[in-house]
Amino acid sequence: MPLLSNPSLSRQVAPLLALATQMLTAGRPADAIAPLREAALLQPSNPLIQHDLGLACLEVGLVPDAIAAFQRAVADNPRYTDAYFRLGIAREKLGDLRGAILAYDRATELLPSLTEAWFRAGALVFMLGHREEAIGCFRRAAATGPKTRFGRLGAARALLTEDRDAEAEKLLRQTLALDGGNAMAHDLLGNLLAESGRFAEAEACFAHAVAIAPLLAGSYYDLVRCRRLTAADDAVLARMEAALDTPGLEVAQRHRLHLALGKVADDLGNHALAMQHFDAADAVRRASLAFDSAAFAAEVDRLIAHATPGLMAQAPQLGCDDATPVLIVGMPRSGTTLVEQIISSHPQVAGAGEQNFWNERGALWHQAGADGDTPGFLGKAAADYRALLGEIGPKAKRVTDKMPFNFLWAGAIHLAFPRATIIHCRRTAIDTALSIHQTHFHPGLAFPTGGPELVAYFRAYHRLIDHWRRVLPADRFIEVDYEDLTAEPDPAIRRLVAACGLAWDDACLSPERNPRAVKTPSKWQTRQPIYRGSVARWRRYEPFLGPLGALLDDSRKGTLDSDTSVPRK
Repeated sequence: MPLLSNPSLSRQVAPLLALATQMLTAGRPADAIAPLREAALLQPSNPLIQHDLGLACLEVGLVPDAIAAFQRAVADNPRYTDAYFRLGIAREKLGDLRGAILAYDRATELLPSLTEAWFRAGALVFMLGHREEAIGCFRRAAATGPKTRFGRLGAARALLTEDRDAEAEKLLRQTLALDGGNAMAHDLLGNLLAESGRFAEAEACFAHAVAIAPLLAGSYYDLVRCRRLTAADDAVLARMEAALDTPGLEVAQRHRLHLALGKVADDLGNHALAMQHFDAADAVRRASLAFDSAAFAAEVDRLIAHATPGLMAQAPQLGCDDATPVLIVGMPRSGTTLVEQIISSHPQVAGAGEQNFWNERGALWHQAGADGDTPGFLGKAAADYRALLGEIGPKAKRVTDKMPFNFLWAGAIHLAFPRATIIHCRRTAIDTALSIHQTHFHPGLAFPTGGPELVAYFRAYHRLIDHWRRVLPADRFIEVDYEDLTAEPDPAIRRLVAACGLAWDDACLSPERNPRAVKTPSKWQTRQPIYRGSVARWRRYEPFLGPLGALLDDSRKGTLDSDTSVPRK
């Protein structure tokens, strides 16, 4: 909006705004900040000045200053749509996902045709695990701007979120034929291709995305996970290192870029450098996402107190008689994806991937206390979950759900589905923690990725698993060790298939041939034959473990029962 068009501007303010307008028009936002600040002091309640000050600050990376200016703009004019929209972008850059969503929601209330706000809100809502709401936002983006860049991206994201990958791929390729410079479309197509095992094509897509839009440097994280890099990839490494200095690089992109650099260093055998980058990534993440270890430990105590042996014994009377669900649980990076690939290779099984259902319904059960242990509450949960699994595998005898964090809700799941199979994946704690430390997790996930917080999380997790082992029937709570599974796959796989109540099928021995899309960080690993290269990886990092070394000490003391690949006293 031309700043000089407002007739109420005083003669003292007008020349300042003229200079600021000149600087903004010339693409010099840094030089516009000083005159805009001075003008804002003279007219502190002028929302136009505050908006343009916020915009200039946003463009040069002064994000907190931008947020303050946009907040003053909307305080003075609560119907200032563009200020709300820019406030959303600024909050998103700072990692405040919920604050950004609120700002985008207000912008679309004021201007329902604001396509980009619908798309951005959908992407953030999806990160927070609200699938249906995300689809709704993406659909609104597509409807409000069907021929625009963000409208087409919205249509593609809606299809991807609905697991309609073939339709999404067709649409993305059409989009790129019309708009080859659409970096986000390249990135989305790259992820889709990687999920289906087409890694060479995926890598090219990610490279295009970063070349077009350097601020998407986080795409290097997905690029380097398409294969193992070698010394011949020094040009890729140089570009990644240079990308750390990209002006205006967002927190989320910087986080993923450090993880990518760590992965390359690991591929090249430089474990000291790798850990430096993994630690840097964790520092970036924890700066915007604090985790309260004491609060989590207290919640685990409450879960244990709630799920008494007597209550669990009532499951056959409280729950439904349906053996369809197969819940694959455990710490992230403990082998859950591999186990799902194995079981879903069976012709009578459908793989649902990671469903957020029990993270929401289990939390409600936990909050409700005794009121959640009623046939009414559990029956509604069972009916809704059966409907969800029915959509995914309408003809399947079993449907897998490999949300790792369902280990929290094993008690609620058993009460609702006493015949469901719960498979707990165990892996040496230090190897699991190291892999977590090296992996990107959605920012909306309340979960630590390093430091003393991750150690404390492991200890609370083990206490809860010990409890489930005591109170759940042994034929419903099945445990599999990653180390045993990779050492002797045949007997371990046969035991898992039998535990699910399925007849044997040889396809389960070759999970790498499973054609289903894999939407977890293990995309590349799951396309390889079962291997043992990830067993005892901690030994390469032993001098650099830092706080995570406490898990190694716990294992050597014999206090972590599931650890099998470190010596015990």
